[in-house]
Amino acid sequence: MNPLIVIPARMAAQRLPGKPLADIEGMPMVVRVLRQAEAAAVGPVVVAAGDSEIVEAVQAAGGQAVLTDPALASGSDRARAAVDSLDPDGAYDVVINLQGDMPFAAPSLVSVCAGVLAAEPDCDIATAIAPEGSPADRTDPAVVKAIVAMAKGDPRGRALYFTRGTLYGEGPIWKHVGIYGFRRHALSRFAAAPPSPLEQRERLEQLRALEMGMAIWAGVTAETPISVDTAADLEAARAFARRARS
Repeated sequence: MNPLIVIPARMAAQRLPGKPLADIEGMPMVVRVLRQAEAAAVGPVVVAAGDSEIVEAVQAAGGQAVLTDPALASGSDRARAAVDSLDPDGAYDVVINLQGDMPFAAPSLVSVCAGVLAAEPDCDIATAIAPEGSPADRTDPAVVKAIVAMAKGDPRGRALYFTRGTLYGEGPIWKHVGIYGFRRHALSRFAAAPPSPLEQRERLEQLRALEMGMAIWAGVTAETPISVDTAADLEAARAFARRARS
């Protein structure tokens, strides 16, 4: 297995424009994500940037970035464009798509995703899940829940569905963590397909893969990393960084 880690980032985020370059205690957010991915030591890391300002910031920090079409619809599309540009001959057979708005994603998160692909030869796409943080997670539509076929104590299992809806009954609730490890052929097939009905209904692109018959496996990680989607999230991330320094 020869993985490449790709971090998609663009300035035109709807809820927080310019967030890849938002300063978090002296470092742009996208550079913080880059450093976490590099610390995983799973493979080379590249930022798939939708804007030249992001490329310049990453290169100034000593990282690698590829400029992609700003009109691309999703991070998966941006990841595919970057890897096809960098590696047209297909030397990298696995592409790990780490979201550019998780500045404190633990390096182990990348390792979990790569480990699922290494352990499960029938897996097309790997992702991660974390235990629920509170009972409120069960009814919160902002919390994506993963329904996973997994034996008790097993560190991974096959994903059956993902939903924003409320789950009832006994048993743990797994929160989906936004990282994907694609086999190269699976990424190409996925990105070439149009949005599916369930994807559009739930606003979850991973449902497209399930509707296409792809196998998604999820590995367990200890906690959900901070995700920056709003100005309030950004202030929380800055506060977290200050506490980590003290």
